[in-house]
Amino acid sequence: MQDDSAVMTAANMTVDGDRLWDSLERMAQVGPGIAGGNNRQTLTDEDAAGRALFAEWCRDAGMTMGLDRMGNMFMRHEGTEPALDPIYVGSHLDTQPTGGKYDGVLGVLAGLEVVRAIRDMGIRTRRPIVVVNWTNEEGARFAPAMLASGVFAGMHSEDYANSRTDAEGKTFGAELDRIGWRGDEVPGNRRIHAMFEYHIEQGPILEAAGKQIGVVTHGQGLWWLELTLTGKDAHTGSTPMAMRVNAGLGMARITEAVQRIAMAHQPDAVGAIGQANLYPNSRNVIPGKAVFTIDFRTPDAAKLASMRSMLEAEAAEIAKELGLDLKIEVTGHFEPVAFDPTLVGKVRDAAKRLGLSHMDIVSGAGHDACWINQVAPTAMIFCPCVDGLSHNEAEEISPEWAKAGCDVLLHAVLDAAEIVT
Repeated sequence: MQDDSAVMTAANMTVDGDRLWDSLERMAQVGPGIAGGNNRQTLTDEDAAGRALFAEWCRDAGMTMGLDRMGNMFMRHEGTEPALDPIYVGSHLDTQPTGGKYDGVLGVLAGLEVVRAIRDMGIRTRRPIVVVNWTNEEGARFAPAMLASGVFAGMHSEDYANSRTDAEGKTFGAELDRIGWRGDEVPGNRRIHAMFEYHIEQGPILEAAGKQIGVVTHGQGLWWLELTLTGKDAHTGSTPMAMRVNAGLGMARITEAVQRIAMAHQPDAVGAIGQANLYPNSRNVIPGKAVFTIDFRTPDAAKLASMRSMLEAEAAEIAKELGLDLKIEVTGHFEPVAFDPTLVGKVRDAAKRLGLSHMDIVSGAGHDACWINQVAPTAMIFCPCVDGLSHNEAEEISPEWAKAGCDVLLHAVLDAAEIVT
């Protein structure tokens, strides 16, 4: 390979920040929320419309599309040596029910902008570049999160994914067929030389530190547990306190236990109850059933295992004391992730070359890159977000931040894809 360092450090090798921002704003018009964000949940009509718009833009940029049986979209920009394993770059287009305009979509459209910029500058690379939209990263409609990238990486079976249901009992498989975005490719039947994912931080660290770029070195491991406590429905006014079998009380005590367990594993450990439902949910009926979810995360594998173990033991004791039946189901899990040191170095070097302030950071959220890291070298780039706010329609980044990270992505991708001179 020839020494392309002079080209790689050229001051004019940059993306079109205005075009990137315009793409983000135009995509935000698909599945708008009620408070300035987006509701483009996976496999809805809005998701289908967002996919169609993205595919149109990619075709206009000279790219060809591959589509697998999970609906993962692979938009290919050819290299001079098509037989070489490609460089993948991307994230997801689906959102939370009250999601922001940048979570996930920034990484997909930044990948498109990288290809557009490469074409504008007349740059050729040995390796092809593939921009990917992974299906159902959020897991808001169909749990678990990162479902389709998990199938691609061999962490879930296709049957498992297709059988996931939403709150209305609709299955992932049926809804994917309904919107017309199921392809013929076998998931995972692709070779990847390297993958980069650009994403908003979803936390306050970069903004507080005044840094433009987060160089993501690790990702937290995660346990998602769904607990079901079953007691006895009873009248709130006529049932003596000593004779109640109160599932709501059990949930309250376990909520306190989650907080205590997370605090006992500091630093770098978090835990919370995110979704909670009481049944029959009537003001004058003692809850006979409680169903709620627990989310534990940490980059330390030993702490992650300890938090789950402690929770299960304490929950069992609480349930026994209150006379409740307890069921615990794992709805999501991955071990802590260490991203590829060579690719992480390319991201860090690109930020240095571009004179952008940067820092190493651990991802507090799960991402498709966490699964793809199991089958190919992977790295991530973080963009700051205002007040660390995400999974919220008020989520905000600046055009300058978006462009800075996309420039780093451009340089890292070109370094990995190998410029032809």
